[in-house]
Amino acid sequence: MKTAIYLLFNLLFCINLSARVDTVFVQNSGMQQSFGAIVITPKHYKKHKAYPVVYLLHGYSGNYRNWITKADFLQQLASVHQMIIVCPDGGYSSWYFDSPIDSNYTYKTYIGKEVVAYIDKHYATIQQKTARGITGLSMGGHGALYIASSYTNTFGACGSMSGGVNLYASKNKFDIAKRIGDTIHYKSNWINLSATTFLPAINKADSLSIMIDCGLDDFFYESNINLHQLLVQKGVSHDFVVRPGAHNREYGRMP
Repeated sequence: MKTAIYLLFNLLFCINLSARVDTVFVQNSGMQQSFGAIVITPKHYKKHKAYPVVYLLHGYSGNYRNWITKADFLQQLASVHQMIIVCPDGGYSSWYFDSPIDSNYTYKTYIGKEVVAYIDKHYATIQQKTARGITGLSMGGHGALYIASSYTNTFGACGSMSGGVNLYASKNKFDIAKRIGDTIHYKSNWINLSATTFLPAINKADSLSIMIDCGLDDFFYESNINLHQLLVQKGVSHDFVVRPGAHNREYGRMP
């Protein structure tokens, strides 16, 4: 009986906290086309009230619908914490770069500026960096660190979950070479565009809150440990979380 009551309570709790889910399309001026984005607003969302926003990036081979279809807790999180969650599209394998070898490939600018501008215009947001964060999974984890580090006046917090934070460690995988060039002729791109390089060099005055999370059995674990150690050496404040788990959906219930 207690179990049945507990399950019923949780069902009613989830229903009571159900949020609204919108699908919007935002123009990428560099690529001259629009891409979809999911926008989750909390239950009892009011246009006259301003809300903090979290941007949530998907991983390699994914799209903007991954999170809402595979992480059923997002709507409850939006309502419980009274925030807006935005899941933009980062392409199949963009790594969220403005590609240095293709000037028309502009996902960093798209998400860091154009998507943010669209959300601030069409939703009731707190338009301050202290109320705007960005995080993501795998490719999206690296992308979140990269975009936040590039736009420190826009984002006050960033996070990486199971992130591919050292590009060179995946030099023959995940289409990275298509975005930044090969490791011979464009070696500097592989170094400078890796979180293990740009994040420890971040200006401490930018006051960016950083969190890194990775599973013990994740194939990106070594790179994440290395990034953590580099940040410690450089005195860059951050939170580092290691838990049992691998690079899969079960870890943290991520898509």
